[in-house]
Amino acid sequence: MANGPVFLERQTYRMRRLMDAVRLLPLLGVALWMVPLMWPLPDAEGGGIAMSTALRYLFGVWLLLVVMRALLWRKTRPQVTPPQDAPE
Repeated sequence: MANGPVFLERQTYRMRRLMDAVRLLPLLGVALWMVPLMWPLPDAEGGGIAMSTALRYLFGVWLLLVVMRALLWRKTRPQVTPPQDAPE
């Protein structure tokens, strides 16, 4: 057992947490897409949620997932460092 605190490099720790977010994004998407299933159906008295509202919600969730995925992709792609010239 180590007596001191376990130290992870900050960049490595952040990259791991971002990769965790990438892995959880599909689960978040499925959970958000299931929300309209819990909404009451529209009835003759005007109660419930209209189909157009549900479709706007689903499109909004889809758009949010696309934007989140693009942002996470930009953060997690490998950073290319220019090669340093070796002394000759």
